Amino acid sequence: MAYIDLIVLVILIIFVGIYSKRFSTYIFGFGMIDVLFRILNIINGYIPSNQIRVLINTYVPSSIPYVISKYTNGTLELGLTCLYVIIISIFLFYVVKVFIKRKKI
Repeated sequence: MAYIDLIVLVILIIFVGIYSKRFSTYIFGFGMIDVLFRILNIINGYIPSNQIRVLINTYVPSSIPYVISKYTNGTLELGLTCLYVIIISIFLFYVVKVFIKRKKI
């Protein structure tokens, strides 16, 4: 059970990789995974049930940078964190691009 958060992250990234046919789809999937982790951990603070709270704490990492810093250090951690920032920046670019294209607010 020590690596369960890493296993969950890798399985989700593999699923996104298999499902993605274009680069933008992969970026959206990666962004959605990180947003999902963060939302579940925010909700975790407000759930009264201890069983659900333990389930979320056990199987859901708080964020992708948390998993990177937990299992790596030094230059590898810096490289993966920079890669994460680049991917999230591209995700933000695509989200803004879609928002601007809509023109109906």
